[in-house]
Amino acid sequence: MDQLSLHTNRLILRPYSLGDVSDLVRLAGAREVAATTLRIPHPYGEQEAVDFITSCRADFEMDRCARFAVTLRDSGEFCGGVGLRVERWQHQAELGYWLGVPYWGKGYATECARAVVRFGFETLQLHRIYASHFSHNGASGRVLRKIGMRYEGRLRGNVFKWDQFYDSELYGIVSADPRGQ
Repeated sequence: MDQLSLHTNRLILRPYSLGDVSDLVRLAGAREVAATTLRIPHPYGEQEAVDFITSCRADFEMDRCARFAVTLRDSGEFCGGVGLRVERWQHQAELGYWLGVPYWGKGYATECARAVVRFGFETLQLHRIYASHFSHNGASGRVLRKIGMRYEGRLRGNVFKWDQFYDSELYGIVSADPRGQ
């Protein structure tokens, strides 16, 4: 089965392609982006981008992940990524997203996260979707609350990144919960 694209008012969430490599390196490669994410390293080079894009299709076909390139609907401009790491045996997935620094503060994270949560419940038939963010990244917590996720607690010293331990704030939503507008 081929991965489909999702459309919102201002965005198209589509499968990644190798044509995204330079934009992915430029945007995900920013230290500010890596500092707010669990799985994006810094520096982030061309080989990491190629490996990531190559893994996306295989992970989708094996029902492990559904990852989307976030693009602006009007121009097709690449601005970030969003996805679900699926745990089919638990009927749940972890939501993750990032945007390039020039796209911060415009509501795109909320818009793409909301679309992927809907996809997870309606298309993948998941029961639960969860997400976490570093405690120092309050903007991500606001996004998660806007899409209807509930705060579930702090995981102290949960992440080791750049030779330091960070606390994570955990959020979740189940299929029966109302979703944020």
